[in-house]
Amino acid sequence: MPRRPAKVTQADIARAIRAAKEAGASAVTVDGDGVIRIALTASAAPIKPANDFDQEWTPSEALQRYLKRTESG
Repeated sequence: MPRRPAKVTQADIARAIRAAKEAGASAVTVDGDGVIRIALTASAAPIKPANDFDQEWTPSEALQRYLKRTESG
């Protein structure tokens, strides 16, 4: 009889634990059905992103001109 596929892999658990540590979680649990639960505390400080991806990006004038020339319409 072939083995059935894992509901949760070791890599899934490792990723969940890393993310929980970064978020300041108090606990990580995995139940028999393969559900991963991360318990966050109310006092967990929000994480400041390491990069500025949340800032709005505007293309340069040269790029805007190029995009206008290549628009099909």
